[in-house]
Amino acid sequence: MSRRLPLGEGEAARTACARSVLRTGVEEKTGELLSAEGLAERVGWAADLVSGMVAALLAEHWNSLDVEVLAGGEDTAGRPLPSSAWMALRRLGWTASPPEGIRVNDRIVRIAQEQAGRTLRSAKWRADLAVGVLTTWPATPAKRTPSEWDAVREAVPDGRSMPSSIISSRTRQIATFARKHGRMPADVFEIEAKPRIARMLLLSACDGQQATIERADEPDRALLRLQLPTRPDPRSYADWTWVAFHIKLPPTIPTNAVLHLPTLRVNHGTVWADLAYTHAVPQTQRSGHRVALGVDWGLNTLLSAGAARLHDDGTVTALGAGGMFRAAGVLAKQHRLRRLSEHLHVKACRYQRLIGDTAQHALAAKHAVLVEEIRHVSHRRSNLNDALAWAAARWAVDQAIAAGASVIYTEDLRSMEARGMGRTHNTRLSQTVRGQIVGRMRHLAAETGIAVVTVPARNTSKHCPQCLAPLRHRKAPDRPTTPGWKWALCGSCGWQGDRDQGAWKRIAARGLTHQAKTVTDRTTGAMRIRAVIDKLEAGAVITPTEPKTRRADRSKTGPTRRHTTRPTPRRRRTPSPTRPSGPAGQRPEGHAHTDRTRLPRAAHRHQSVTTISTPTTSRHRPRGTALGGGFHHHAHATPPRWTEPMADTMSCTGSFN
Repeated sequence: MSRRLPLGEGEAARTACARSVLRTGVEEKTGELLSAEGLAERVGWAADLVSGMVAALLAEHWNSLDVEVLAGGEDTAGRPLPSSAWMALRRLGWTASPPEGIRVNDRIVRIAQEQAGRTLRSAKWRADLAVGVLTTWPATPAKRTPSEWDAVREAVPDGRSMPSSIISSRTRQIATFARKHGRMPADVFEIEAKPRIARMLLLSACDGQQATIERADEPDRALLRLQLPTRPDPRSYADWTWVAFHIKLPPTIPTNAVLHLPTLRVNHGTVWADLAYTHAVPQTQRSGHRVALGVDWGLNTLLSAGAARLHDDGTVTALGAGGMFRAAGVLAKQHRLRRLSEHLHVKACRYQRLIGDTAQHALAAKHAVLVEEIRHVSHRRSNLNDALAWAAARWAVDQAIAAGASVIYTEDLRSMEARGMGRTHNTRLSQTVRGQIVGRMRHLAAETGIAVVTVPARNTSKHCPQCLAPLRHRKAPDRPTTPGWKWALCGSCGWQGDRDQGAWKRIAARGLTHQAKTVTDRTTGAMRIRAVIDKLEAGAVITPTEPKTRRADRSKTGPTRRHTTRPTPRRRRTPSPTRPSGPAGQRPEGHAHTDRTRLPRAAHRHQSVTTISTPTTSRHRPRGTALGGGFHHHAHATPPRWTEPMADTMSCTGSFN
């Protein structure tokens, strides 16, 4: 099966990932059908062998010197290292071997080297960041001065575009280490222990002698063949057999996509396959856009978005009033789970202090239950955030497709920190999933060739979208004197509207006027506009459209149409029948049912408009309503209208208007 994807003009190759479940497998040698439990057991045995070799590699090379050598890109002879992590580790002589007596083939060793190499390469960025923060340690770690911020941004890699929250979190981590040990750490490897090893199989490091994948006869299925051990401690190559899996492809994978070997993970007895595939998509453009979608972030309203058009004369107009993505119910559940997680963490920490080093403590069992509950709640929070991010991203991309936009401009809020706004507001800001939403948005927008560009967020909600004058904010449009932030008014041009609606107009106009300044990150492929140019910002205004005129002239051209002197009666003039004749016929007035030939007791005995049933015995027993005459034992319905017909005095009085 060829792994090369033919591309046409204006197309680009895009690699994505879809998740599937391996439910059953067939052992090719014996034809035995493996159940889901047996399949998870055998995949787990292979993952345990790999994770053991990865742990040994990380324990040996988890230091600044080896990470620097691997990230340098050259071996001891000065030759460039291969891009594949397992090949780079072999060039450096960093080998892995299974425990004594265990027999695995070379492809299993490749999987372990690939996973360990990726982990060591990812530590390089954290190591450089920690070194930059340590060399420019501020006088007051809790608050840097502007000069200290400039110094630390010059010391860390790509510091000018790095969010300040990342630098602040690393500073707090180092300060915590210094308070605990009474000295500053040497590097990040002294602060952080080696990471936990994930139980997974990176089949992308294998070849056809270990795993193969190809499409089946049906377009929505694929056949995966993999060698798996038949016992947890294979002693020879005979303990490894070929197993075939039929994978149900998700509908998101196109029929012409090229499939790659997946990554297998075992979670709670289920084998998950992260299936990578490559397909052709329309190529996105950095500039040349005419219609853009502006997206603004919020708390109560998660997203506010609307489209704007750039005309040939340089003016920008809004296309419609825009829309809002509200997720109040999901956010409320998110906050409830957060409070529950905080409560469980506090309780677990208390138990841990009481237990100490005593292994047989009476609270050990309760502490284990709390730890498992914390894991469960954390899993629920992750799933909820992931679902919210996908839903918000899908909504934004659908808005762009409906408006015919070729680009989505959103605020770059990476440097926003949740501080100085009160405990509740700070917590709500820190719990938002803006980064996940932007990532999902890029993923979905690339399917249709729509670019996603981040723009600076400076003054998008403070200035008027029509004249760039500072706005005055109020609580609501009908309360112009009550201070607030939701409703914005411009004292210069008279524009007023929702604060978030004005923000997306500013974002769309700023993106369209600054689109020539869009740059692309070579590593991630993300597009962004780094800075605001004052000359271009002067034209980033929304030009109001012409007011709509009346379609037809409604001025009087003739005599007024004559109206009848007798208006339509306000009620029926014909009195109700005296008594229902049976189940069929006209429904009478009142609450008596048409299928009842006998009137309820409360309509006949001892009851008028303002009184209740007169007791017929010595004890007070007003049971009239219990038989269907009203809605409470002591509050009875009025008598039917047919018993005492009232004079009609309202029929010909005319309209009250």
